[in-house]
Amino acid sequence: MAANPPGQVGFQNKNRVAILAELDKEKRRLIQSQSMNNPGASIPLSRPAVNKEFRDQAEQQHIAAQQKAALQHAHAHSSGFFITQDSSFGNLILPVLPRLDPE
Repeated sequence: MAANPPGQVGFQNKNRVAILAELDKEKRRLIQSQSMNNPGASIPLSRPAVNKEFRDQAEQQHIAAQQKAALQHAHAHSSGFFITQDSSFGNLILPVLPRLDPE
């Protein structure tokens, strides 16, 4: 890894600080203009519940897609049997051991 000259490091830090300050200023301007356009917009009217439900639904769909992909991969690369099931340890799929009849 090549070392940066001391002058260049200081310039990069100043540049980052300037960018962050500009972004903060723009964020404040947008928030202020939004509150001016919609005076009642700052009062949440049960939106967090809707957002939480939407987020939970999206998360469930994402988990289902991950489970399906993991199951397909396991079946393609293993001779064992697997099922999708919620796990206390965060496993998306679980191996299934068949019961053999005693002879």
